Amino acid sequence: MAWNEPGKRDPWRGNQKGPDLDETLRRLKERFGGLFGGGGSDSGSSSGGSGGFAIVVIALVLAWVALDSWSVINAREVGVVQRFGQKTRVLPPGFNLKWPRPIETVTKVEITKIRALEDKVRMLTMDENIVEISFNVQYQVGDAEKYLFRVKEPEATLKQAAESAVRQVIGGSEMDTILSGQGSELVSETKKVLQETLESYETGLLVTEVNFQVVAPPHEVKEAFDDVTNARENKQQIENEAQAYANQVIPEARGQAARIKAQAEGFRAERIAIAQGEAERFNLLVAQYKASPELMRRRLYLETMQQVLADSVKVLDGSNGRNILNLPLDRFNTPTGTLQPGTGVLLQALPDDARAKREIAR
Repeated sequence: MAWNEPGKRDPWRGNQKGPDLDETLRRLKERFGGLFGGGGSDSGSSSGGSGGFAIVVIALVLAWVALDSWSVINAREVGVVQRFGQKTRVLPPGFNLKWPRPIETVTKVEITKIRALEDKVRMLTMDENIVEISFNVQYQVGDAEKYLFRVKEPEATLKQAAESAVRQVIGGSEMDTILSGQGSELVSETKKVLQETLESYETGLLVTEVNFQVVAPPHEVKEAFDDVTNARENKQQIENEAQAYANQVIPEARGQAARIKAQAEGFRAERIAIAQGEAERFNLLVAQYKASPELMRRRLYLETMQQVLADSVKVLDGSNGRNILNLPLDRFNTPTGTLQPGTGVLLQALPDDARAKREIAR
């Protein structure tokens, strides 16, 4: 007996009884029969089956239109709409309406996301030295349309363009320039060259940052380059010490020179003033001498003798040949002797010789 004869159990369903498609279509036909003119009449099995199929198709179409006629774009994204594969427009962030697929499809692209690319290359410098550079490129999508349709593999293109830009900049620089701390200028130049290359390829990518993480000679010649670097640092240290010593000595020397010059200027001014004073005094004496020659000769004689004898001790003998006791009265005070102020003349006489004393005083 066959398993599909009336009264037999379906071995594929087991003991459970699944939904009956004909029964489901019949119920849908009864509900919507008034709209399609088929009603609940039993006019024939073929008309009932065709009406149920139409209802199912319409329901699926409505569901398809309702579920696939809109798209929500996040704030960090833009949506590129393609109608039968051709780009038509770009959807801004928010809720947007569109034709359901496959009429229109939406490709979402994050334009604010910062992407990163790292690579390591070995290349020749302008002075034919080998250097290894590990660099990092940070970028984002600037034009979603170009990013999706102009270049097949934007990331691979970016990697090749970045390596080319690094080789161009480093290949045009000397090793000393690369290792001497001028990396910021080389990085800026590399970023500029890379962005120009990407724009010429119409990749739609925008380079935000380029960094040289490691710039060093290959390990095979690292010791030799370390020696060169140490020598350069020692040279710089010695130059700094010499400059510091010069900054210390030169101001001191300039100060001493200024002091000596000031002293010389002062001595010069003093000698000039003294000479001018002497010349003026001589001119005055000449005028007085012309007016009274004899008086001026006597005056000059007395002034000269006063200058000559001013610092010497003189003893005048007025005893008429008698013994005189010379006492250094200029060193101590005594009532028997008198030192004339300003003359340095000591008058010393015996007490009984008053006449001689008067003569000497006179």
